[in-house]
Amino acid sequence: MTEPKPKSIRLDGMSTCVRLEGLYWAILKTMASYNHMSTNVLLSALDREVQLSLGGAKNFSSLIRVMSTTQLLRMCPEEVLRNVMENMD
Repeated sequence: MTEPKPKSIRLDGMSTCVRLEGLYWAILKTMASYNHMSTNVLLSALDREVQLSLGGAKNFSSLIRVMSTTQLLRMCPEEVLRNVMENMD
C-alpha cells in the first residue's frame, strides 16, 4: 500500500507521469468505477476542474491524495468527520 507506483496518464492531451502509493491508485480506481469512467478520465476531470477554479495545482499528486482522502471521509459517520476536522491545524 505504501510503495509509490508511477503511472503514465494524459491530462489535457499531454502525457505525464503521476507517482502515488498503491492505496491511492486503488481508491482512484474504485472512485472511477463508481462513476462509470476510467481512472484517466477521472484524473482529467479533476485536473480540468482545478485549472478552471484555481488556475492549476502546484502539486497534482498531493491534490489527488487530498481529494481521495476527502472522498473517503465523506463516507464516514459524521462524528468521525467532525473529529478529523477538529484535529486539523
